[in-house]
Amino acid sequence: MLENIKITNVLFLDVETAPLVYKYKDLPEKMKPLWDSKFRFQKTETPEALYKKAGIYAEFAKIICISVGFFNDGTFRLKSFSGHDEKIILEEFSALLNKHFNRKEHQLCAHNGKEFDFPFLCRRMLINGLKLPKTLNISGKKPWEINHLDTMELWKFGDYKNYTSLNLLAGIFNIPTPKDDMDGSDVARVYWEDKNLKRIVTYCQKDVLTIAQLLLRFMGQPLIDSKNVVLT
Repeated sequence: MLENIKITNVLFLDVETAPLVYKYKDLPEKMKPLWDSKFRFQKTETPEALYKKAGIYAEFAKIICISVGFFNDGTFRLKSFSGHDEKIILEEFSALLNKHFNRKEHQLCAHNGKEFDFPFLCRRMLINGLKLPKTLNISGKKPWEINHLDTMELWKFGDYKNYTSLNLLAGIFNIPTPKDDMDGSDVARVYWEDKNLKRIVTYCQKDVLTIAQLLLRFMGQPLIDSKNVVLT
């Protein structure tokens, strides 16, 4: 499979999310029972205690940053869509997909993307009343017709048991770690308490670069030189 990948047809991406409200107590009254119901069979922690995980659920969280990267003329170009208005972020990202990554040979690549990034994007687009771009609209498609690459899935080699973090794979393949400043568990705090969206964008871009480097390693190709990374 990897030998058939044309690296210039791949759009690498990473999504950062934050809870719609920071604290459980701030949930709208109609949403509290819905959150509680989601965890009604959880016996070890209360729904309020579990709210620290709200950022991973598309029904209770929003996208605050989408970073993408692609190869072009010997460079790896990084671009981010970020802000507090999720609909604008999604509209701008959709416009990029519809204009530049809309043919059948184009592929999207993320780490754990099939479990998180791709479905989260689709759900939040629908919640915001947006039409799904062709490369994300997989309804009715057969598995081999879906042009989504997932570096975690590629590393599994058919093993369904284990989650392998991007940070761990970066370590064993001698790729500079993207977790040198923060990790995913810090995003909600940095967004809501520190109000430092710029720091989150930088973290997201590092993840995208690491995902691209990892796919290159899987393909037996040299890593991207830092001098060839361009922010747009």
